[in-house]
Amino acid sequence: MNHFTIGAASAFLTGWMLWLSPAPIKPTTSVPAENRKPNIVIVMADQWRAEAFGYAGNRDVITPNLDKLAGESTNARYCVASVPVCSPSRASLLTGQHAHTHGVFYNDRPLRSEAVTLAEVCQQNGYQTGFIGKWHINGSLSKDYAPGRVAPIPANRRQGFDYWRALECTHNYNDSPYYNEVNTRFVWQQYDAISQTDSAIAFMTRKRNSPFLLVLAWGPPHDPYQTAPKEYRQKYAGKSIALRPNVPASDTTDARRALRGYYAHINALDDCIGRLQSALTGANLDDNTIFIFTSDHGDMLYSQGEIAKQKPWDESIRIPFLVKYPAGLGRKGRTLDVPMTLTDVMPTVLSMSQQSIPTSVQGRDYAALIRQPRAPRPDDAALIACIVPFHQWGYGKGGREYRGVRTSRYTYVRDLKGPWLLYDNAQDPHQLTNVVNQANMAQTQRQLEAVLTRKLQDANDSFLPGNVYMEKWHYPWATVDSVGNPYYR
Repeated sequence: MNHFTIGAASAFLTGWMLWLSPAPIKPTTSVPAENRKPNIVIVMADQWRAEAFGYAGNRDVITPNLDKLAGESTNARYCVASVPVCSPSRASLLTGQHAHTHGVFYNDRPLRSEAVTLAEVCQQNGYQTGFIGKWHINGSLSKDYAPGRVAPIPANRRQGFDYWRALECTHNYNDSPYYNEVNTRFVWQQYDAISQTDSAIAFMTRKRNSPFLLVLAWGPPHDPYQTAPKEYRQKYAGKSIALRPNVPASDTTDARRALRGYYAHINALDDCIGRLQSALTGANLDDNTIFIFTSDHGDMLYSQGEIAKQKPWDESIRIPFLVKYPAGLGRKGRTLDVPMTLTDVMPTVLSMSQQSIPTSVQGRDYAALIRQPRAPRPDDAALIACIVPFHQWGYGKGGREYRGVRTSRYTYVRDLKGPWLLYDNAQDPHQLTNVVNQANMAQTQRQLEAVLTRKLQDANDSFLPGNVYMEKWHYPWATVDSVGNPYYR
């Protein structure tokens, strides 16, 4: 173990205190009614993969409200989570930066206070800002971060949100605490997503003379899978559940049980989407509201014999992304097949709402493509990464650092040793056959390697071993995580 000298420790603590100090925020200005910008609502679920919808062809899950929403939205069918795990995705959505830039490249580490966030920009432009639900970007530099998941979050660590009904992290959806603006502790009275939706509706429909930004972050359908309200679980109790062909035969019983609970959570959240849409319509807010539905990452659910997230396969990286904005996009559904990531959300939303994009943002503005989708090109690709593997996919469990690209057709990934995975998803949609380094794919692999190299250069990502990033950000290596799994070695 390395030991700091007294001088180094003092410098580190001073830097840490400065790091946590709030960034200066410009005074909020009022916006005349005639110049009012659109409202913005972002609903983010946790661990909801892209195929688990009726509109995506899944015949088992019940999602009528989201199916209807998809029919009125631009559906970015190849949206991916660049670093497919909770905290990195949330930080990237709010900052428009890559995980190795903002520093939250695995769970329970803190987003810097000086980071420029979507909420801060909107706040400076006259928006009222609100956050409800799972925060998960106020971690610490401690090895034992579990207490921080249920601790109140100081006002100067809320990254520009004023209305506040949030908790760092819990997956006990039926006994779920939260804190308000003055950090009084409450417990959501129902299954938390239902009560959080009530709070969202109250925030959206209150009388105001300025536009609003609301982020509603649900905990489900993240496991535990068997904890949705009983009426939803009963819908799937005796239902035959189809499995993806990439689920090994040895895992079919566990997979079907997990999927029944997963779909029950989804069914409950779909009803919440219906209530949110009805509330916006009833309050005459629907037309001038940019409404986005997405997730922080997917869920393997025994595909490839794997669970949870972080992995580079589609079940882990591909996520839903629907954007509805009747005043700006009309009400006709359309699909966008140019790959995008959560890093692109901030610049896109700011562009769609006529706000300036800060120079700190690394993501791409997709507003024009959302308005008028075009066919994807071979070099259109989303960068995917695992900077430091941990938790269910720690080094001791087969986890590895990787970088890769997901195009509309191919997945190409390399680890620190070289090319690792290559799938032709048009010919092999369930990624059953890895064709990396095969002679007949040599030209395609070279082209994808060139795309990946360019993406890494654009992102200023040197693709180094995980310990380099840990040392750069002064993150300690934990012996075990909050549920007892080894982190590394």
